[in-house]
Amino acid sequence: MDPKKPYSDFEDQSFRDTISTVTEEGKRSWVFPIKPYGKYYDLRTYFTWVYLIIFFTLPFIKYNQDPLFLFDVINKKFILFGAIFWPQDFFIFMIGMLAFIVFIALFTVVFGRLFCGWACPQTIFMEMIFRKIEYWIDGNAAYQKQLKKSPWTKEKIIKRTAKFLIFYLISFIISTTFLCYGIGVDKVFHSLSNPSSNIVLIVGLLIFTTIFFFVYWWFREQVCIIVCPYGRMQGVLLDKDSVVVAYDYERGEPRKKVKKNEERTSGDCVDCGLCVKVCPTGIDIRHGTQLECVSCTACMDVCDDIMTKVNLPTGLIRYDSENGIKNKVKLRFTNRMKAYSVVLILLLGLEVFLLASRSDFDVTILRAKGMLYQEQENNKISNLYTIKLVNKTRKTLPVEIKVNNLNGYELKYVGKEIVLKPESISEGEFFLILSKEEIQNRKTNIEFTILSNNKIIKKVKTSFLGPFKIQTKS
Repeated sequence: MDPKKPYSDFEDQSFRDTISTVTEEGKRSWVFPIKPYGKYYDLRTYFTWVYLIIFFTLPFIKYNQDPLFLFDVINKKFILFGAIFWPQDFFIFMIGMLAFIVFIALFTVVFGRLFCGWACPQTIFMEMIFRKIEYWIDGNAAYQKQLKKSPWTKEKIIKRTAKFLIFYLISFIISTTFLCYGIGVDKVFHSLSNPSSNIVLIVGLLIFTTIFFFVYWWFREQVCIIVCPYGRMQGVLLDKDSVVVAYDYERGEPRKKVKKNEERTSGDCVDCGLCVKVCPTGIDIRHGTQLECVSCTACMDVCDDIMTKVNLPTGLIRYDSENGIKNKVKLRFTNRMKAYSVVLILLLGLEVFLLASRSDFDVTILRAKGMLYQEQENNKISNLYTIKLVNKTRKTLPVEIKVNNLNGYELKYVGKEIVLKPESISEGEFFLILSKEEIQNRKTNIEFTILSNNKIIKKVKTSFLGPFKIQTKS
């Protein structure tokens, strides 16, 4: 083995044909990671506290008696930072989603799966909540393995019962919080206090609770490896300049165990295997960047601890790029990063413009389908129109309709006059009646002005249909 060769040239890559959590027979290979420790794990713990405080308190924060954030898909109502969005604002969401996807691509090109290890809800809930509870009840990895293989004694029954109950309770709290983001805190608590009258919602809540419980009790890291599409995106987006959790093979190879009072002539890796034992997805980071790696930094912490104990420099496993390790090149702003950045800036600029120019009202006025004009008394002609108004504000507003470019017109509402209720869609019909003297052509272009409290809220252009030939009275 030539230590001067790139690590990927001499390392056996056959491990990439399988995943570490599935055996050759296709069965689940259960991962029992040892409990992590170190400065990065502590930083992740602090970040988790901030994350959880924000996650669990946001649904309770209200603005103008509405949640600060709401994603009510059923009623097609969305609230972001107190601003109400409706299906008519879909194009704003579409541009925002495109910008988010481009941001993910740019972030991944630069920092790999940093999001997965530090901010992904799956990782935070699994590693920083459920896994810690498991360490507390079942003990560290060795005790967990022993407990799994042991018969169903009184101790095992008590531990399993306690763990399952706590896991299910936390899953219920998480499901309830997500539901609060969907329909609002008030509706959720009303449903929980009156389960008999909200049986469908309660059943749905229990189904999602059971799914969360199943994920964190059994499926675990398989979500990141099998289900999550972001891991697949990583394989496409990463390049040799992307910063990932990386093993410095130039410094670490060839590996050799530590022997007391022996002068070290090999690489710095002491082949202790702790980086594998602490990994929550069961991989060996020394093989290089892998789909299963979620950048959780557990291997970085344990390796730094070992390097300190054997009086070697830390950072054998660290945040770095392939070019950083092989060619000692620092992070640089590549053309690929520049291209993603330009697209992202353009999309964000368009999003800001759309948000700034967004109206609190949407109005659609159309001539009634399948109807021509109607002959009226006193030598007049009428057209029937349908009007649809969307009020995105929290105020009840009266509506007044005027025609800009015509004189002597008359409006007659079908039914009651239209009133815009808060955060709702109002529909109605009305006749526009014109004297035949006002009609010069078969189709007359007209402009409606919709006012509320003498303020113009919208202008809508449409047409008025008349007869082919106009005969006026002398």
